[in-house]
Amino acid sequence: MAQYLAIHPRNPQARLLRAAADIVAKGGVIAYPTDSCYALGCALENKEGRDRICRLRDLDPRHPFTLVCRDLSDLAIYAQVENSAYRILRAHTPGPYTFVLPATREVPRRLLDPKRRTIGLRVPDHIVTQALLAEIGAPLMSVTLILPGDEQPLADPHEIRERLEHVVDAVIDGGPCPGDTTSVVVWEGREFRVHRAGMGETSMFAPHGGG
Repeated sequence: MAQYLAIHPRNPQARLLRAAADIVAKGGVIAYPTDSCYALGCALENKEGRDRICRLRDLDPRHPFTLVCRDLSDLAIYAQVENSAYRILRAHTPGPYTFVLPATREVPRRLLDPKRRTIGLRVPDHIVTQALLAEIGAPLMSVTLILPGDEQPLADPHEIRERLEHVVDAVIDGGPCPGDTTSVVVWEGREFRVHRAGMGETSMFAPHGGG
């Protein structure tokens, strides 16, 4: 049975944040809020947790996961970023974007796109998520919480509790989320191109497949 941790969306309780971080540290899988929708996450080194998430979402075992970070301080460890790309990242984080960048050798293979050797990087603009990541002291390995058969990601913590309380270790209730996906933008050597338009303004990025 999952622990249900109702964390205040503006003033997160330190006690509950510690409890959530402890679950992650002990190998748990959590459902947690972001500025777009809820996500599933676990610690970077947690291969079993990753496998559980893949089964829960019915994903291919090679499906690339996103690195959800508090800020850009971990960027140089996990991604190869040119100055021009870094300026854009700074201008759009935190926010509802997933940036796909060339990965460094430090990135675990389970996080990589196996064909392109890229990593998805995400810095959510959500008080609870930011506080949780600060308490954990490391990024989370994550995917969007959209279940098999559903067309939209889950955004209501009460529904998530009803549907997932027997298959995750904790549901972090930080209030309802917008219920949309992030915009995914991919660095293609000289510029970012929009791979998927979701939340967040994307007009400053080149269209996918454009010249």
